Amino acid sequence: MEKEKHQGYIMALEDSLVQAKRLEYFFRKNHLDYKIFATAEEALEQVLEEIPLLIISDIIMPGMDGYQFCKKVKSNPLTNNVPVILLTSLQDPNDIIRGLQAGANNFITKPYDETYLLSRIEQLLDNKRYSAVGECDTGCDPISLKYRGEEFSITSGRKQILDLLLSVYDTAIQRNEELIEIKERLESTNKELTQANEDLDAFARTVSHDLKSPLTVILGFSSAILDNAQSNVSQEEKSYIEFMRESALEMNQLIKDLLSFSQSGRINLEKEEVDLSQIANDMIDSILLRFPGTSPQITIEPNMKVFADPRMMRVVLDNLLGNAVKYSSKNSSPQITFAKREYYGKELFYVKDNGVGFDMSKADKLFQPFVRLHSQSDYSGTGVGLSTVKRIIDKHSGEIWAESEPGKGTEFLFFLG
Repeated sequence: MEKEKHQGYIMALEDSLVQAKRLEYFFRKNHLDYKIFATAEEALEQVLEEIPLLIISDIIMPGMDGYQFCKKVKSNPLTNNVPVILLTSLQDPNDIIRGLQAGANNFITKPYDETYLLSRIEQLLDNKRYSAVGECDTGCDPISLKYRGEEFSITSGRKQILDLLLSVYDTAIQRNEELIEIKERLESTNKELTQANEDLDAFARTVSHDLKSPLTVILGFSSAILDNAQSNVSQEEKSYIEFMRESALEMNQLIKDLLSFSQSGRINLEKEEVDLSQIANDMIDSILLRFPGTSPQITIEPNMKVFADPRMMRVVLDNLLGNAVKYSSKNSSPQITFAKREYYGKELFYVKDNGVGFDMSKADKLFQPFVRLHSQSDYSGTGVGLSTVKRIIDKHSGEIWAESEPGKGTEFLFFLG
């Protein structure tokens, strides 16, 4: 969308941190001026100060919901011409009636496709300049409707009603096609998934008892040879043994990560008050031992407390702080910060480094198991740690995401429910 085509800004209402960040990325990518609000009350104040080109609003929000907000916008003669898109799951037919009653112009279901959302915005802004013949401007004669024992009064104009119903029909067709495809995939993979889960449990047990024992022997004897000052082993032979020991250490870490990943989805949480600052301080020395030769400046904000499972939070911080140390290790002055801040009314924790960073276009792969954004030769790793972290955060009813730029470091942000 060309910015010069429509002068003004788009207003968005979204109380979810992750969804708000997704909308923010969408607006920036398409060069759209925007303002995002977490509550309808804040947005209403802004609407009266500066009328937006278009409004995108979530329906379920604290305080005033999306329907009530839309109705207030449409009942004001100064703003009734502003198109309103409601984001919804559309699981109840009453949603459509309430949308008509509120005067909404479009429904878009979550999760939405960005290309489709952009096309809806362009269509509504293009059509905003045109009105159907006889279309009312400040409210039409109400249409009384009774549905499921509930009475509704609809004052939307004919064009507005047509826009909304067409968007609902379009969405319903799209969703039906998706559901048919999903149903077919689920039916064809259900047996394989059940078998895979059983195999994974068996593999985890085997890993725990059978693979660690020979690795312990390899690590023990290789260390004994390398640490023996009277050994007759040549330097070349020692280099071979050192390589063997490093490979065994990598294998041991992979086993540890696989077990953590396997257990993170099934473990029962035992929540209590946890001091994340204390956990971070307790484990930072052991983390640094894994990365000899680097001495980052580490800042840990004190007294960061949450209600969570302490064992699981140790896994989270071990991975996030470990990654921060690893990926900033090639910086001449590595700096790492673990702190918190208020964001959209929530207590947000973050681990920030000034390391190598990554391209945000690959961010959707960040939490997938066995996917790595950097080569093994540059930075060793198993590609499992962040997948485990996300599972743990999800089990705590929280959310986690990352913000980064190549060469400018990475910031992981999370909150717990």
